[in-house]
Amino acid sequence: MSFRSAAVLVSIAVLAAAGALLASGGGWAASVSDADAASGMRAALERGAGAAVDLLGRKDGFLGNPKVRIPLPGYLKDAAKLAKYTGQQKQVDELVTAMNRAAEAAVPQARALLVSAVKSMSVDDARRIVSGGNDSVTKFFAAKTRKPLGEKFLPIVTRETEKVDLAARFNAVAGKAAGMGLVKGDDASIERYVTGKALDGLYFMIAEEEKKIRRDPIGTGSALLAKVFGK
Repeated sequence: MSFRSAAVLVSIAVLAAAGALLASGGGWAASVSDADAASGMRAALERGAGAAVDLLGRKDGFLGNPKVRIPLPGYLKDAAKLAKYTGQQKQVDELVTAMNRAAEAAVPQARALLVSAVKSMSVDDARRIVSGGNDSVTKFFAAKTRKPLGEKFLPIVTRETEKVDLAARFNAVAGKAAGMGLVKGDDASIERYVTGKALDGLYFMIAEEEKKIRRDPIGTGSALLAKVFGK
C-alpha cells in the first residue's frame, strides 16, 4: 500500500469506527465531547480529501488508473471507429489522452472546496455521516461540492481538450446527435462529459477507500481513531 493510500485509509477511519459504534447502539466515546469528536472528524476528512486529490491530480492519476480512466462517451464510439478506419487512430488516442490529462489538471482545484466543506461541517452533519451508509462520506462531499467544482473544472477541461483538433469534430457529431434527440445533457459536449467524469472519479476514489476502512477500521492503527472514539 502506498503512503497516500494509507493516508486516505487512516483519514476515513474515524467515520468507520463511529458508524460501528452507532450500529451497536453506542455513540461518541464518553471521554470525548461532541465538539471534540466533530473536530477530530473534520481533521480526518480534510486529510483524506487532500490525499484523494493528490492521487488523481498528477500525471496518469486518471489515464493510468483503469478504475477512473475516462473513455470516449458511448455515442462517439462509432465515430471513433470510423476515424480509425480512415487512418486517424493516432488522433483518437490523442483525444482520449487529452481527456484524461484534462481531468488530472482540473482535480487540484478541488482541494480548497473540499476543505471548505469539511470546515463547515456541524456536529449534526457528523452524526448524519456516521449513521449513513458505506458511501456517506462521498455523498456528503458530492452534495456540498459537485456543482461549484463543476464550474471550476470546466474551463480547465475546455482549455486542455481544445488542444486536440479531433475534439471539435467529435463535438460536431454530438451536436447533430443531440439535435435528433439521441444525446442529452452534458454528454452532448466533450468538455462537459470530461468534467462530469473527473468529478465521478474524485468521489469514486474517496468511496473506494471508505469501503476498505469500514471493512477493517481498527487495522489502521490510527491514534486519532483511538482518541476520538475509544472507549
